Amino acid sequence: MTQSMTAFAAGQGSGEGYGWTWELRSVNGKGLDLRLRVPDWVPGLEAALRARLTEAMARGNVTLSLRLSRDEGITSLRVNEGQLAAVLAALVRVEQAAARSGVPLAPSRAADLLGQRGVLEMAAADEDASGLKPELLADLEPVLAQFLAMRAAEGAALRAVMTEQLAQIEALVTRADAAAEARLPRQRAAMEAALTRVLSEAAGTDPQRLTQELALIAIKADVTEELDRLRAHVGAARDLLAQAQPVGRRLDFLMQEFNREANTLCSKAQDPDLTAVGLELKTIIDQLREQVQNVE
Repeated sequence: MTQSMTAFAAGQGSGEGYGWTWELRSVNGKGLDLRLRVPDWVPGLEAALRARLTEAMARGNVTLSLRLSRDEGITSLRVNEGQLAAVLAALVRVEQAAARSGVPLAPSRAADLLGQRGVLEMAAADEDASGLKPELLADLEPVLAQFLAMRAAEGAALRAVMTEQLAQIEALVTRADAAAEARLPRQRAAMEAALTRVLSEAAGTDPQRLTQELALIAIKADVTEELDRLRAHVGAARDLLAQAQPVGRRLDFLMQEFNREANTLCSKAQDPDLTAVGLELKTIIDQLREQVQNVE
């Protein structure tokens, strides 16, 4: 099943006296780039989450955020002694400077000190937070399932679009084949006229040699191989879209081959109708390439 690399999921849960919220999102990426923003005081949590995400997906820039807080009623506060000492020392310096300058100051209150940043803080989590890890890992699963379901839904939509674009490419290849066949009489007449002109202007030129050179030019203008390879690429792309494992990288490489054949077709066309078809091919191939960038 074709998977997209773009998805988002969120969830929340509680346990062990804590509440938490999850956010899991991903965008396109050449490989799997995991960015985890999780509390570092839960032993082994980040490594376990990283392993689970690596198991679940192969490509994408993935960000997992976990916000963890104590449940209401369990939260406790404490005074940060170091920060309090720093605030008191600063207060003494301010009062001394004010006294020297003759500036009266209102008496400081304990509430003023507690309101300073960092003086009053949440109590540190219990040293033994190991019980949180299994709770959190279990709670991640429904969020991850929602996330993967979105990647699958986006992938199904991508596959439908790409299947239609491959059908358009196939139809254009058929048109290019017909245009190449239709240009043959005009191409032959142009080469015969060129041969007659050269023979009349170049006295002593070997006619057989000129005929061979014109034949080589005709061979170089032949687009049969390019059209055959484009048909083969369409078949290969369809086979990849039918596979269950991630195929984004292989599709991306195949798009380079599509583009190469379309460019060669245009350079060999030497015919307005065939050139027009070649340019349409390049347009559809570029649109297909943009969709492929989203495939896992």
